[in-house]
Amino acid sequence: MSVLAAAQARGRRGQRLSTTRVTLDELAAARRTHKAFGPEPVSRATLLELFDVARFAPTHHLNQPWRFRVLGPETLAALKGVAGEKEAQKLDRAPTLVVASAVLTGDLVTDEEDVCAAAAAIMLVLLAATERGIATYWRTPNVLRTRPGRETLGIPPGERFLGLLHFGPAAREPAPREREPVETYVEFLP
Repeated sequence: MSVLAAAQARGRRGQRLSTTRVTLDELAAARRTHKAFGPEPVSRATLLELFDVARFAPTHHLNQPWRFRVLGPETLAALKGVAGEKEAQKLDRAPTLVVASAVLTGDLVTDEEDVCAAAAAIMLVLLAATERGIATYWRTPNVLRTRPGRETLGIPPGERFLGLLHFGPAAREPAPREREPVETYVEFLP
């Protein structure tokens, strides 16, 4: 049984799994991409707990360049209006949607570092959600790369959109997918 399934089976959504002594390795392996969610939104308090974990992502000079915007009903409706019918339907998959972005400085090296730091922060948030029994999905819909999509969400020109994060209870547990063995992506240099 996966970590997420165990958390859901206990029926204590939102409670940490720390009593089960889950290792980071197990937590990372338990994280899944969910495309079907139940209707209950994630509470503001729980979201703040998840985003608080992002503070510990590696970042140069502790500038914490990540930004998270939680979509409310009015904002979601406005985004659907600029997304087009097909994309608008996908925006209804999860009860809680969060836009993640990175603040850019205009310096190529700093911006590269900051995008990487923000991606690490996003991953920490996803792992924290998994640890709490919350299903997640990290998407990059095209509407958020458009000017109308960005303006609808208040993403300024100095930020790079990194993902639309879906959160909620899992409607079903996706089967684990086979991953490439470590030897395919690691090289030891002389």
